[in-house]
Amino acid sequence: MSKLTKSRVDGLPVPKTGQQYHWDSELRGFGVRVLPSGLKAFMLQYRNEDGRSRRIVLGRYGVLTVEQARNEARAKLGEIARGGDPVRERGTARGAPTVTEICDWYLGEAESGRLLGRRRRPIKASTLRMDRSRIERHIKPLIGSRKVRSLSAPEIASMQADIATGKSSKKRGTGRGRDTVGGVGAGSRTISTLHAIFEHAVRLGRIDNNPARGVRRLASNQRTRRLSAGELIVFGEAMRQATAQGDHPGGLAAVRLILLTGFRLMEAQSLQHSWIDQDAECVVFPDTKSGGQVRVVGKPALRLLKDQPELAGNPFVFPSDRTDSHYKQVPDLVARLCHIARLDGVTPHVFRHTFGSVAGELGYSELTIAGLLGHGKRGVTQGYIHIDELLRSAADAVATRIQELLDGERSNMTALANPKVVGATAPRFTRQSETDLARRAGQEAVVADTESESGDRIPVTG
Repeated sequence: MSKLTKSRVDGLPVPKTGQQYHWDSELRGFGVRVLPSGLKAFMLQYRNEDGRSRRIVLGRYGVLTVEQARNEARAKLGEIARGGDPVRERGTARGAPTVTEICDWYLGEAESGRLLGRRRRPIKASTLRMDRSRIERHIKPLIGSRKVRSLSAPEIASMQADIATGKSSKKRGTGRGRDTVGGVGAGSRTISTLHAIFEHAVRLGRIDNNPARGVRRLASNQRTRRLSAGELIVFGEAMRQATAQGDHPGGLAAVRLILLTGFRLMEAQSLQHSWIDQDAECVVFPDTKSGGQVRVVGKPALRLLKDQPELAGNPFVFPSDRTDSHYKQVPDLVARLCHIARLDGVTPHVFRHTFGSVAGELGYSELTIAGLLGHGKRGVTQGYIHIDELLRSAADAVATRIQELLDGERSNMTALANPKVVGATAPRFTRQSETDLARRAGQEAVVADTESESGDRIPVTG
């Protein structure tokens, strides 16, 4: 046995079968392996701190020179002397979870209720649906195969930019659902979801660190679109045309309900008959984005709800025609109505902005509008029978104004918009009276709660 040099390695014989090892005389454990194919690779054989014999490939001859391989072997032996084990570490790296594996773990744990989100409660099913959509549509296609330990913050920021520019866009094909279009908002929310998933994984020991920490989210434009009085009249005419053409009556009623109440999309679509209290003029939501709430609604909305037939075995106000669940096509129906009305940039959430805007035009303060929209902390445990008359009157006035516009009744528009006109029907309150009534009802000022259910913070509106 002699020192390994270039001339010695070049002259090593090639075995006909099996493999042969040739060791260096100066550096213990350093050698070269020769295969029948003529391939030569540098090796290091050592014992770890448990006394187990290990053998690791340093690199192929030709890619590494003899001296480069010798230096690599010395570095590995230094790690071993400090208690390291290169073979075990390499195996750990190979077995490190991918982004897809961590995302699948998160969905499984969250669906079983073992992961806690906001307020230390199990993550809501509605949040998981959104998380799953972002995972399947954006995260997996772009970085799903990557090892989490190899990801860096700049790479995740690059993924956000790819989503914003539409790199993960995809047509829905022939199946149900919608196109994946990406955009700035989708990119920002996806990063928030990924950050929260990694935080759960770090906390429960699935990964060592969160590579999404420190990634700056893209700022999306605040949504300010709302329907003007003229647009509400045009939209109402589109609804009448759709009714005459035989469009889904339950869907049209759900659209009208959102306009008359400012409910969120899922609050309206998933509304159940048992949540409606006609006597107290309110809806008692067992759960919303802000937890359980009591939401006062105006008389036009109550009449609409009362007119909805109850389907045996289905608790929903707007039942699905295909399943035992609720109607889910409000966004598609709104798109068809807007096509008829030739309106752009309108979504169900625009109706929520519109409701608040009409309330503002009628002179109600932000505090009252917050109560109408469910921004305040009015919990189910609050005695909802004692809902103050201010909110009831405000809900009636706003719903009546919107219904008149939808029905094309212009006669009272001026009076409703200007309370100084004789015969104005919109009730007026001073700012002090609103504050006093709100305080007696236990209503708090608006607190912008922008945490996602997964435990991260995302910018939201409304």
